[in-house]
Amino acid sequence: MTIGRLAREAGVNIETVRYYQRRGLLPTPRKPPGGARRYSSESLMCLRFIRRAQELGFTLREISELLMLGDGSCPETRAIAEKRLGDIEMRLHDLKSMHNTLGKLIRTCRAGNHPPCPIIASLERNSD
Repeated sequence: MTIGRLAREAGVNIETVRYYQRRGLLPTPRKPPGGARRYSSESLMCLRFIRRAQELGFTLREISELLMLGDGSCPETRAIAEKRLGDIEMRLHDLKSMHNTLGKLIRTCRAGNHPPCPIIASLERNSD
């Protein structure tokens, strides 16, 4: 299939396919003289794998590692997934903290009896 069809079927744009090729995540097929490169069904499966892995929060570096490991290396794959899960849990903790802080500032602001604005004042205090 052509790069356009490959991109459409994988749900990405052509530049994404080219970017993954430059990053070494997806092989670039040989271009025949006077013709267009043809991509295999394996390329489509690879692109779909990359998209699903990104949806789970894996970085392109981790995805590259997962692709190199293949399906016969569960302990190594699990280690990468456990590290990613730990990173996600840290981000969730940070997001919950930000949520709580913003909620408190908004409630204080709604009370309306704290000139200057408590949100602006808080941001100015924490800018150092």
